[in-house]
Amino acid sequence: MKDYLVKALAYDGFVRAYAVSATETIAEAQRRHETWNTASAALGRAMVGSLLLGSTLKGEDKLTVKIQGNGPAGAIVVDSNGRGDVKGYIKNPQISLPLNPQGKLDVRGAVGDQGIFTVIKDLGLKEPFSGQTPIVSGELGEDFTYYLAVSEQIPSAVGLSVLVETDDSIRAAGGFMLQIMPGASEEIIDAIEKRLGELPRVSTLIDEGQSPEEILATLLPDTTIEVLEKMPVQFHCDCTKEKFATAIITLGADEIQAMIDEDHGAEAVCSFCGNKYHFDETELATLKKEAEA
Repeated sequence: MKDYLVKALAYDGFVRAYAVSATETIAEAQRRHETWNTASAALGRAMVGSLLLGSTLKGEDKLTVKIQGNGPAGAIVVDSNGRGDVKGYIKNPQISLPLNPQGKLDVRGAVGDQGIFTVIKDLGLKEPFSGQTPIVSGELGEDFTYYLAVSEQIPSAVGLSVLVETDDSIRAAGGFMLQIMPGASEEIIDAIEKRLGELPRVSTLIDEGQSPEEILATLLPDTTIEVLEKMPVQFHCDCTKEKFATAIITLGADEIQAMIDEDHGAEAVCSFCGNKYHFDETELATLKKEAEA
């Protein structure tokens, strides 16, 4: 089953419901960054949450989620857009912690339980929109939920789950997001809260073969679900040699000359995907001229 995301309405339009299956997407990130199990779960959850948030944008609009906690994983940065593209990195990918008291991967231990959760939205306007909330859990589902409630004033429930094999590969990954619209009754809210308390982990449902539509049906069994859109999701990095060349020019002529004199070239590595771009002395000399101009 290819990774995809479903957007739907439930309870006569009073609930917006999103579900995503993203196993291969997160597996691609795990392979590129060679993350160990706890780091895989932390980065994977951040990427799934960012896919869900990104799906609320229009196609070319994009957002960046920055999670800067006090745990050993260091900063996690994820970019996504309204087309289902996502890329991300974790500062310290080789993190493997003992299981938490529930016998699960200790994402909170890796991320930390204090710090800053930031969302920057580039909607094609002059200034990007930026919202910031404190990290309230470190498990990340609760942190996305808190951000939506406080910064965007949308009562929500976000569930994120990544199942990691003993060899650190990704067995299942996905998530859901429910958003309560103005005017929703207390009965609707109570029914959803009760159901959330009974729900198995999303990665378990995906591992059992459930599609995003079936996850929403499992999540909201006592209402009609109206599917609005299905959208493929994928790991996609838009880095190019030209973009890195532009970045090198901004370093200035002296810095570029130092690269030529000391290293006889330069290698740029993309933080998001690990792709490497080599610049020889001739290319650097050309970039130096542009910097001087």
